[in-house]
Amino acid sequence: MVLIIVFLSCGVTIWIVNVEQAKVNNNYNNTRLKLLKANTAIWFNKMCKVKQLKPNYINIRINGQKP
Repeated sequence: MVLIIVFLSCGVTIWIVNVEQAKVNNNYNNTRLKLLKANTAIWFNKMCKVKQLKPNYINIRINGQKP
């Protein structure tokens, strides 16, 4: 049996008693972070489109050359 104490930034303490609980917790946190990053990217692209801006990661090529 393994006892792991996790302190979250919001002041909540989670007690994880065994490895299976840690795996479930890590899967949840990883999925949550992926969702937050995807939502942020979608929001950023939407705001660029609304404000008619071109982000630096976009390369526009005309006839095979960069303008």
